[in-house]
Amino acid sequence: MNAQPGLEQTERLSIRLDGITVRFPGVLALDKVSLDVHGGEVHGLMGENGAGKSTLLKVLSGVNHPDEGTLVLNGVEQRFTSPREAIDAGIAIIYQELHLVPELTVAENLLLGALPHRLGVLDAKAMLQRAIEVLEQLGEKIDPARKVRELPIGQRQMIEIGKALMRNARVIAFDEPTSSLSSRETVQLFRIIRALKAEGHAIIYVTHRMEEVYELCDRVTVFRDGRRIDTLEARGGLDRDRLISCMVGRSINDVYGYRPRPSGEVQIEVTGLLGPGLAEPVSFAARKGEIVGFFGLVGAGRSELMKLIYGAVKPTAGEIVLKGERRRFRSPRDAVRAGIALCPEDRKQEGIVAIASVSDNLNLSCRRHFSRFNILNQRREARVTSQYVNRLAIKTRDGNTQIGTLSGGNQQKVILSRWLAEEIDVFLMDEPTRGIDVGARSEIYGLLYGLADEGRTVLVVSSDMAEVIGVADRVLVMREGRIVGDLTRAQATPDALIKLALPR
Repeated sequence: MNAQPGLEQTERLSIRLDGITVRFPGVLALDKVSLDVHGGEVHGLMGENGAGKSTLLKVLSGVNHPDEGTLVLNGVEQRFTSPREAIDAGIAIIYQELHLVPELTVAENLLLGALPHRLGVLDAKAMLQRAIEVLEQLGEKIDPARKVRELPIGQRQMIEIGKALMRNARVIAFDEPTSSLSSRETVQLFRIIRALKAEGHAIIYVTHRMEEVYELCDRVTVFRDGRRIDTLEARGGLDRDRLISCMVGRSINDVYGYRPRPSGEVQIEVTGLLGPGLAEPVSFAARKGEIVGFFGLVGAGRSELMKLIYGAVKPTAGEIVLKGERRRFRSPRDAVRAGIALCPEDRKQEGIVAIASVSDNLNLSCRRHFSRFNILNQRREARVTSQYVNRLAIKTRDGNTQIGTLSGGNQQKVILSRWLAEEIDVFLMDEPTRGIDVGARSEIYGLLYGLADEGRTVLVVSSDMAEVIGVADRVLVMREGRIVGDLTRAQATPDALIKLALPR
């Protein structure tokens, strides 16, 4: 990857924020935060949701304007009044929610805002040529004439990086970039970031995943409650417990807080289930009070299995026995009314209605219990909302708050509350802590243990091996659309899981 025109030398490129304070109505979002990032460095940002990381990125991008403090780029103080000014100064933010136009081509997205033209007419040949050049820099074989909506998420993210290179960005910030990527796509992303670092770019990397900090970052700054707590060297033995303590304000010896419990009779039995995403019939049973983990690599068929159980996808064979009774679910509605619920992998697209309120999302399924003659009992709905907001400690102003403004952990709590209000017996949890910080993870795990303590059955799908080992009583390993291992907690070691999960 070649250096971009206008890129300063590594020793000269730096960005410094000094005493940055941002106030919103009733909220001190950033409290006198100081931070410096150098060229040729990957600087990690960690902290719980709401700690101030995203607000800081918005200050860098010109979206938020600080009430106090200064931003200095290469020795020159900057006061951005718009995102355009930040882009022109060489700062690019790669957000978790990608800012692409799906109906436009790859080339059009790469050059959006700077399309080449001659005499006011788009120069399509020049556009394609420039797009090909930047795609080659990224090492991506993507047809520049292809519509963005046709591409997988990993390639879309590479296009966002390409947009930054096209604009000669010298400071590039990544906000949770691997949250929706496969293992292969993550490896490719890390290769690109290392190449950008070698060229002297200053890289800011926001993540909840500690293993990414160890692998990629040179330093990591921890935020909590809008303040910078500490900046730690990430190379050469960063202490994990110290990092967690900085993030949550307390020492956590075991993030997962596993607690054993007795299991009861079989609550759900799946026999010979077959359908899209499965290579052969799948059979397993899970008991009351049991947490069963499902581990496997991307494409192993775990999410597909959950959707078949839930009735979201129609099976071609097999049966489900729930509490001793054979069941056939024609739709998720049938499954919910029988006592099975799914918390989906893609929380934002499949789990919530982002523009609706916390109350609307929480009562989405059980609302039928609150209406008579099609007239909604709003008082009863408000009581249910208040009950679960308090019970699960959901951080929201009130039930009327738009759920899309809540953190990922609090959105997940709302989804769980929805099913608790339905008296669900079997919870299908697909990547329950994806994109959720370590403090909120501990709360989610506590909720799962609470469900199991009550005699519910919890099936947890996770790509995080430590999470599966940490929370499950038993682990089923899937590979290429089939179950290839059923391990007790004692047997479920990292070596055992990865040996079963890897393709033969």
